Parts: sequence; C-alpha cells; structure tokens
Amino acid sequence: MKFSHSAIEKNIGLMAILVVLVISVGGIVEIVPLFFQKSTTEAVTGLKPYGALELAGRDIYIREGCYNCHSQMIRPFRAETERYGHYSVAGEFVYDRPFQWGSKRTGPDLHRVGGRYSNEWHRVHLNDPRALVPESNMPGYPWLDRNVVVAEESAPRMIALRRLGHPYSDEEIAQAADTVRGKTEMDALIAYLQVLGTALQPAR
Repeated sequence: MKFSHSAIEKNIGLMAILVVLVISVGGIVEIVPLFFQKSTTEAVTGLKPYGALELAGRDIYIREGCYNCHSQMIRPFRAETERYGHYSVAGEFVYDRPFQWGSKRTGPDLHRVGGRYSNEWHRVHLNDPRALVPESNMPGYPWLDRNVVVAEESAPRMIALRRLGHPYSDEEIAQAADTVRGKTEMDALIAYLQVLGTALQPAR
C-alpha cells in the first residue's frame, strides 16, 4: 500500500495509527531531554526539603483542595512578575510530589506567599477570609484550628520521601514526631505557606 495522502485519508485505521505514532514521537522528543537537564532536576541554591510540620501542612493543603483555586506557578510575563515576583523555575519544585503548579486562579498565585504575611495574618485569613479581604469568596477553615496533627505519621512520610531522593537525615526523621506533636493543622498549613517561594528571592 502506498502512503499517499489520499490513501491515508480513506483508511481510518491507518490514519489513527499514524496520528498516535506522530504524537508519541513528538512527546518523547519534548519530554525525555528534560530528565537530563540540570535546570529541571537539581534544586536551586538554598532549597531544602519540607520539614515535618511543613510536610504535614502540604498534605492538608492538598486535602482541603486549595490547589483548586490557587496556582503555584508564576509565568515569565511582566504582568505576572510585577504582581507576584520572580517567575517560577523547575529547580524550586524538585521536592514537590506532586507539584502544585496548576493554572486555576480564583484566588491569587501562592508561589511567593512565603514570608509576605505574618503567621497571625494567615490564621485570621484561614478562619475568616473576609475579615481581611472583604471581596474574597474563599470559605473559612476554622476546623483546622481544632484538629491536631497526627505526630506518628510524620516519620514514615519522610522515610518514604527519602527513598524517592529527598535528603532527609536520620536525625530529622527521628525528631519528626516531636516537631509536630501538639501542633494543630492550622499551624502546619501556615508553616507550609510560609516557605512557599522563599528559596528564590523575588525580583525587585
């Protein structure tokens, strides 16, 4: 059979196979090189894996669906960098499994929120968003102040991540439970928010 344009158009099965083949090759050509580029596989200078409390906070962030309204990726456009700071780079997310880039922005991007507000500001905002931002449509999360982090889950979580390449020391893992014991889920979520984007200084 000749692979003429008209022959391919008349044979739906052949066309489907060729479309899949072309898409597969294109995907491989674009994706595979990223696994070998230092800029996408090595952490930026100063980046550390999440501590026990921050890690618990990240799980709460995911559990409560915060990623449904907030992205964590600043695009390299002037409008983005003027509002949020330096654009996001892959090396900032090597310890994020899964990463929280996203594209939905019902609320503002959170990638550079770390250190921008005090812990107390975050606590008030999470309990009653409209107390600080009257036009906000974000719901409150008052139960986070009542729920206590399960300390015994911290070390196993860090051990699993170390197997995936996160550089946790034996000492950090041994101290994980004591670090989070008695802390509320609100404390953990705020700790997570306070480290977002702090490894790479914002553009000024």
